[in-house]
Amino acid sequence: MLLHADLNQRAAVHAPALDWTASPLPGVERRLLHRVGAEVAQATSIVRYAPGSQFSAHAHGGGEEYLVLDGVFQDEHGDYPVGSYVRNPPGTRHTPSSAQGATIFVKLWQFDPQDRRQVRMCFEQLAPQSDRDRPGVKVSSLYQDANEDVRVETWPAHAVVTLDLPQGGEFLVLRGGFAEGGEAFAAQSWLRLPARSRLLAEAGAEGAQVWAKLGHLKHLAQLALPGTA
Repeated sequence: MLLHADLNQRAAVHAPALDWTASPLPGVERRLLHRVGAEVAQATSIVRYAPGSQFSAHAHGGGEEYLVLDGVFQDEHGDYPVGSYVRNPPGTRHTPSSAQGATIFVKLWQFDPQDRRQVRMCFEQLAPQSDRDRPGVKVSSLYQDANEDVRVETWPAHAVVTLDLPQGGEFLVLRGGFAEGGEAFAAQSWLRLPARSRLLAEAGAEGAQVWAKLGHLKHLAQLALPGTA
């Protein structure tokens, strides 16, 4: 499957408007945002776990990164409430589940093969920092290395927010919403802008809280896809 596979093109998905599609495991459903491959794929998705559902134990050949959007996600290492951000690098293994149900935003097979840094944190517990170059914008840093900068940004109501993206960027609305390129982005809407572009967004009347990953598209384009390494 190829879905928004061309990283040189703008891509936008309003996930709440999509139907849920079944995964191979009962009670686990997905909304696909970006995918290159079959069942084992380089993928960006929103995944919903029904109460009491469990995914089979599995290893992360290409790494897994996720953010909990709703409910409580779990594995043998702990419980992850709303706002939890987790990076499981290549070679890690777990058995994910949710006793009460959960919705997560997840990215697969998008790690540097040599990355072994595990991250488990909750951004709700961080103290956001003011962005000195963009008045009113607050930033909570989740992860940063030579390839990418992952953060949560909070934009005030009706703010016009700009951001240069020399190596591209992805954005997922967590709360509130914004307008960009003539489109309105509400909660769980996803936007990817290519390298050498510029974000020009206007927050809505409630402002916006946005997960962002910046600077990673060149790195992503160079990664071996599942089954090709």
